[in-house]
Amino acid sequence: MEKGPRKRRLIGEINVVPLIDVMLVLLVIFMATAPLLTQGVNVDLPKVNASPLPPQRRPDPPLVLSIDRQARMFVNIGRSPDNALDEEALAQVVTAALKSAPEREVLIKADTRVDYGRVLAAMVLLQKSGASRIGFLTAPADPPARP
Repeated sequence: MEKGPRKRRLIGEINVVPLIDVMLVLLVIFMATAPLLTQGVNVDLPKVNASPLPPQRRPDPPLVLSIDRQARMFVNIGRSPDNALDEEALAQVVTAALKSAPEREVLIKADTRVDYGRVLAAMVLLQKSGASRIGFLTAPADPPARP
């Protein structure tokens, strides 16, 4: 025999398991891509036999100008640090960045195959834009092979 219509009880709880699953997946994705964001432009740095400078505490992180093997210039600030800048745009970005912190270091990260004249022109452009502390990034030299 059939009884009257059956009443269904509503569940008053929110199921948070799918939300936690999505959050964990996003966390893993961000953890995997975070190191790629700081690497920036792929540049083959010159190798030198010198000891690294001791770390210094600066209030502002250094501004890094990267010059790749095609002599394209990139700066590690702005909305899109992976887009190449022409000289005029580079001068504007550097001038704006140095207005708030005039003593901010500017480091040049140039590929070994870039023409010296191009690196020198970039240095002059940085100086005209207000940079007073300019340095170069290098890679440590390979240890000598033992016979």
